[in-house]
Amino acid sequence: QVQLVESGGGLVQPGGSLRLSCAASGTIFRVNDMAWYRQAPGKQRELVAAITSGGSSNYADSVKGRFTISRDNAKNTVYLQMNSLKPEDTAVYYCNADITSRVLVRRPYWGQGTQVTVSS
Repeated sequence: QVQLVESGGGLVQPGGSLRLSCAASGTIFRVNDMAWYRQAPGKQRELVAAITSGGSSNYADSVKGRFTISRDNAKNTVYLQMNSLKPEDTAVYYCNADITSRVLVRRPYWGQGTQVTVSS
């Protein structure tokens, strides 16, 4: 079994910062691409940022220059540093990882989601 466990969400004032973490654990052979998505009430889930196993990253236009995705391959963990937060960043943030298990089955996995609320 493979699971993703997220942490770091919460309530923050506009202009503030938060750091999300997502650790993959279980019967893992290799963690491939990792990403963060978010879903606001009444909206579709959208890609926020993604990072390859080699460290190449891409971002949604709405977060470029404010958010930074990074990963620690030794810990099978991905991070999302969120700065200059805006009320429109309020959403449930989900971790996603493309993982090859020890029986060499490759598929995407999702975390349980963590709430980020930006409000004064």
